[in-house]
Amino acid sequence: MQTGLERLLADSALRAPLQGRRVALLAHPASVTRDLTHALDALAALPDIQLTAAFGPQHGLRGDKQDNMVESPDFTDPQLGIPVYSLYGEVRRPTNAMMAGWDVLLVDLQDLGCRIYTFITTLRYVLEAAAQHGKAVWVLDRPNPAGRPIEGLTLREGWESFVGAGPMPMRHGMTMGELGHWFIAELGLKLDYRVIPMQGWQPDTGPGYGWPMGPQDWRTWVNPSPNAASLSMARAYAGTVMLEGTTLSEGRGTTRALELFGAPDIDTARLLADMRALAPEWLRGCMLRTCWFEPTFHKHAGQLCAGVQIHIEDPQHYGHTAFQPWRLQALAFKALRRQAPDYPLWRDFAYEYEHDRLAIDLINGSPLLRQWVDDAAASPADLHALARADEAAWATQRQPYLLY
Repeated sequence: MQTGLERLLADSALRAPLQGRRVALLAHPASVTRDLTHALDALAALPDIQLTAAFGPQHGLRGDKQDNMVESPDFTDPQLGIPVYSLYGEVRRPTNAMMAGWDVLLVDLQDLGCRIYTFITTLRYVLEAAAQHGKAVWVLDRPNPAGRPIEGLTLREGWESFVGAGPMPMRHGMTMGELGHWFIAELGLKLDYRVIPMQGWQPDTGPGYGWPMGPQDWRTWVNPSPNAASLSMARAYAGTVMLEGTTLSEGRGTTRALELFGAPDIDTARLLADMRALAPEWLRGCMLRTCWFEPTFHKHAGQLCAGVQIHIEDPQHYGHTAFQPWRLQALAFKALRRQAPDYPLWRDFAYEYEHDRLAIDLINGSPLLRQWVDDAAASPADLHALARADEAAWATQRQPYLLY
C-alpha cells in the first residue's frame, strides 16, 4: 500500500505539474512516509519542488499542543526558512496574506473518519479560500483508519461549526481526498482540485479494515493529534468524542484517552447491566470491561473514577461491521439517566469558540441526541430510526465520490 505522499515522492511524472509553481504544505505529525520521514522534510529534499510555505491545523504542524482549544502561533521553520502558518491560532481560515505566497497547496492530513475531527473542517476552509483566490489544492490521500462504516445522525442545517464541517453523519467512512470532492460539490466551489490517490488501500479487509496491518502493508501508528494514540482510539472515537460534551471523563489525563469513560460517582456494573437490558444489539463487535482510573489532569483530575473501557484490539472479538461506537456511547448516557435521572451529565462551557450552544449539541450537529437521552419515554428504537434514515441517505450521497 502506498499513500498519496509516497506516490508523489516516488513518481516524478505526478510531480511534473508542480514545476515552476510555488508549493505549500498543510500537514501534522502523522504526515509521514512509511519510514517515518515527515512530509515537510521529504518534499523539501526534492529538487523539483519549490516549497514556499507550510500550514499547521489544530495541535500544530508538529503536534505540540496537548488539549483542545490550545492555539498554535505562526513561526518560521528553522531549517527551511519558510513561514509556517497556524490554522488554529488567531484564525481558523487562511487570511489573504497567508494565501499570497504559494500557487498549489498539498494537503497531507491523517484523518480519523469522524465528522468532529477538525482536520476535515480545515480542509473545507482551505478549499473555500483556494476557490476565492484562484489557487490549486491537491490532497495526498491517506487511509481512513475507521474504514467504510457509516454511523450517527446527520448534522442539521444551521449547526455548522469548527467541529461540524457539513451535513454528514458522525462516522462518514470517507478519505480526505474523497471528502474534498464532496465539499466542492456540496458548496458549489470552482477550483483546480486533485487527489493523489493511494495505491492498494483495502478498507474492507481485516485485520485492519482501513488501517494497513497486513504483513506487506503494516503501518506504524503516529498520533495525528496528541490523544489519538492508537487504532483502537480511532475506531471508538465516533462515540467517545461525545464525552467531551459531558461531565464524564473521556480518559484525558490517562494513557487511554477516548477509549474509556467514567466518573467518581457512577455504578459501572449497573451501567453495563442497564445497557445490555436496553439495547444489547448496540454492544456488538467489542468487549466492554469495568475499570478504575485516576486522571492526572482534565476532568476529575486526582479523583478515582469508576469506568468502562472499550476493547477492540483482539481480532477474535472485534466485529468491524457490527461495532457501533456512536450507539454504544449514546446508550451509556441513556443508562446513566436510568441510574441517576438528575445526574449533571451535560457540560456547559465554551466549546471550540461557541458560547451559546451546548457542546453535546455542537458535537452531534443538533440537539436530537441530547433530547433522546433526556426523554425517559424515548427508546433505543426511536434513536435508531432517526439515525438509520440518515445513514442510508449518506450511503447514497457519498457513493459518487468514493475512489476506492
